[in-house]
Amino acid sequence: MKDERYDVVVVGGGPAGSVTAKTAAENGLDVLLIERNPEIGVPVKCGEGVSKEIERFVDIDSRWICTEPKGIITHGPDGTRVALSVEGSEVVGYVLERRLFDKFLAQQAAHAGAEVRVKTQAYDLIQEEGYAKGVYANAAGEDIRIFADIVVGADGVESRVGRWAGIDTRLRLADVGICAQFLMSTIEVDKNFFEMFFGRDIAPKGYAWVFPKGEHCANVGLGIGGDVSGDNHRALDYLRAFVNEKFPDGKILAAMYGAVPLSGPVYDTVANGLVLVGDAARHVQPITGGGILQAMEGGAIAGDVIAKAVHEMNVSKRRLMEYEKRWKREFGKVLEVGLKAKNIVLSLSDEELIKFFRPLAGEIKLKECSERALLKEFIKRNPRILFSLLRVIF
Repeated sequence: MKDERYDVVVVGGGPAGSVTAKTAAENGLDVLLIERNPEIGVPVKCGEGVSKEIERFVDIDSRWICTEPKGIITHGPDGTRVALSVEGSEVVGYVLERRLFDKFLAQQAAHAGAEVRVKTQAYDLIQEEGYAKGVYANAAGEDIRIFADIVVGADGVESRVGRWAGIDTRLRLADVGICAQFLMSTIEVDKNFFEMFFGRDIAPKGYAWVFPKGEHCANVGLGIGGDVSGDNHRALDYLRAFVNEKFPDGKILAAMYGAVPLSGPVYDTVANGLVLVGDAARHVQPITGGGILQAMEGGAIAGDVIAKAVHEMNVSKRRLMEYEKRWKREFGKVLEVGLKAKNIVLSLSDEELIKFFRPLAGEIKLKECSERALLKEFIKRNPRILFSLLRVIF
């Protein structure tokens, strides 16, 4: 079996993995980023919508931007319409072309000095004396041992890397969103708005979305609670019903299915010689299922901490806990509030959802474009949630 040696091996070429690899390489480390699929960014398993906050982490490139919505429209079960926008801003977010965006981030990692390798799948962890020391992998049919001071698990919701290290990465069905999405054409959509639809008949314990990707084209999808998914009640069944009602003449160009962790962070994200990032770390906003921003911010923090730990020749769990402390300080509270809001809002009956949306009906102008600002506005206008979350958010 062939042996290779790096300072860091990153398992998974999504945004979290690429940003971690880039940041570690920029800090002088020898980094290998491996991706099991033949092409980074494919297959797409994402609604591709992201808030304007992404500008904090990357310069916008028109090549991977499909549309620039000016607001968000939510629809309650009874049709109550809530339109959200931001004071003084013409853009609230972007609909990405993830195939190109993910490649862009991987290219940035490569330009920083990281080696990027596709068709390379990790199948076990190399461990010595309680430390992760690398991974066993198969690269285009050849088994190899990749030794590294630190292993980064950026391998998604199932996180086998975390499980191999002894972290229980299993999720209760109630903490998983089961999603289905169609890329549709020849449909009438307003490219100036993200749209979200709530209702137990539409998407129990979840919501449906229409994210415009251009003229007469959109990602149309929905997510439901894993604990309500079953025969004839799958996400795909609900999506077909939604599409038949909203876009009966639309054409389906592509379909995707997947799972999203909605538990909030529920376990340690570090171990001796190992760090988890992105979905593997449960860095996903539970109320929306979005995780691109947290993936990038968490990846940047991870790469910085990893570089310092390797230079100090101390990759113990205790040393790597700096990563956990920093991400909790930067966005942990937003995830915590989002989890509590999800547990309240997505468990409401249609009658209760109607009562939730009616106080919000009409136009709402936010002072800033952020998940925190959106959550605060929703909470402020719904006393039931306000009293439940007051101690957490302030």
